[in-house]
Amino acid sequence: MSELTLKGLDGANPLGFLAAIGTLRIATVVWPSKRVKMKWVQESGGWRPRVFADVHELNENLFIEKLNENLKKMCGHPAFSFAKDLSIGCDEFRLRLVESFNTATFENHLFSDFLSAFGSEVVVDKNGIIGDTAFRTMSGAGHQHFIGFMQELAEMTNESHLRSALFETWGYQDDKPSMRWDPCDDRRYALRWGEPSKDPIKTVRGANRLAVEALPLFTTVPVGIRLETTGFTQKKGQRMNWSWPIWDAPASLDVVRSLLSLKELQEESPDSDNLLTMGICEVFRCQRISQGKYRNFTPAVPV
Repeated sequence: MSELTLKGLDGANPLGFLAAIGTLRIATVVWPSKRVKMKWVQESGGWRPRVFADVHELNENLFIEKLNENLKKMCGHPAFSFAKDLSIGCDEFRLRLVESFNTATFENHLFSDFLSAFGSEVVVDKNGIIGDTAFRTMSGAGHQHFIGFMQELAEMTNESHLRSALFETWGYQDDKPSMRWDPCDDRRYALRWGEPSKDPIKTVRGANRLAVEALPLFTTVPVGIRLETTGFTQKKGQRMNWSWPIWDAPASLDVVRSLLSLKELQEESPDSDNLLTMGICEVFRCQRISQGKYRNFTPAVPV
């Protein structure tokens, strides 16, 4: 069995963790019969994902080539082209859900998977707009479009971007779009030397592109009058928290899907002994914050 350590990704960074999960999902699609798995190892001062697969002589070049080939198939995909933002009415969203259902097959139901992660027509606001994912960070203000940016990333990302994200120290040399899942995207005036509007956004394009592919693992579910997103909790009057696990034994995509939804992760002080029996050696938590018309994620802390 071959293995690769994705040295560029840090499991303590929200964007890094999402990029790792997205990488695992795409690698599983690329090699469905090759027992693709992932675990985390402590290396270079952080938690780094290590990928395993029954692929002969798997190396960085082959890995990136196959990932890129699959990612390019999403250019123009209905999941990225049905709207620019999630501020849409429940009737329109329901039509998209029906469309995804009618076109889904046992082998390919990606459109439905993304829609179930994006939101639900069951929960609506007073204007009839759907409830949406806790990962949404923008809704068109300042020409920043949540789904539109996904399409742009699908068109613009190449093998070089993926290599920089997966195997190199992040240099933040790429121009936008950014999905605003990296704590570095928090560009409040009080935290910067210069005016943010005159300071061009720099990001890690490959990490953003891979992170988008993690969303199908974070389904939204109506709970009472609220729409909940896998991994998120919010107590009344407090900010929303996102908690995620780090595991030290190779796990397949299906196992990881289960780990992400464990209720034990959402406890104020998770029982580390209990989690260790499930292979979880660390739990990270960050907050989702609102800054005007945008949302951002804070740096994560272990809990």
